[in-house]
Amino acid sequence: MLSQWAVVPTCLPIVRRRCHACASAHLRPSGKFRVNANQKLIDIWLLALCTGCGDTVKLTVLERTTVRTIRPELLDRLHDNDRRLIAELLQDPAVQGRNRFVLDWDGAWRLDTNGSAHLDREMVDVSVRFAARIPVRPARLIAEGFGLSRAEVDRLSEEGKIVSTVRLSGKLSGDFTFTLKR
Repeated sequence: MLSQWAVVPTCLPIVRRRCHACASAHLRPSGKFRVNANQKLIDIWLLALCTGCGDTVKLTVLERTTVRTIRPELLDRLHDNDRRLIAELLQDPAVQGRNRFVLDWDGAWRLDTNGSAHLDREMVDVSVRFAARIPVRPARLIAEGFGLSRAEVDRLSEEGKIVSTVRLSGKLSGDFTFTLKR
């Protein structure tokens, strides 16, 4: 029987980018957009607050874009400060590249193992699904899901008792499966 695990975000991640006013490198998304229309052109920013000085930083979403090219539903979500849209845009590689930031997911996700029914079985097949692109080491997820230490997971992997098509030591943010043999 295949166990289903899920890596689920619990809050918005921290934005790692240097503040323009102080030396802090951490920004907290404010949960708000700034939309500025000038004639037929529109600028859209996602607002973030510096964790050091509290100053507001604008992260560019769209710049000098023709208003007619933006779907009305998207404009409604922007004006409503839609939390899901904020999460989507923070994970958008184009927005990250344009604003030169990376996300820090420490403390912003949890592992949902759907109970502990898998702990007593001799062989367990597990499918791990990511609800968002959260970079996590598979070894950390296995350790947390089975209540093991990271060293024990490494030892089991070396002994061939954990089998996976992905490397357990590197970070990944995509779905994967593994088998644990006791």
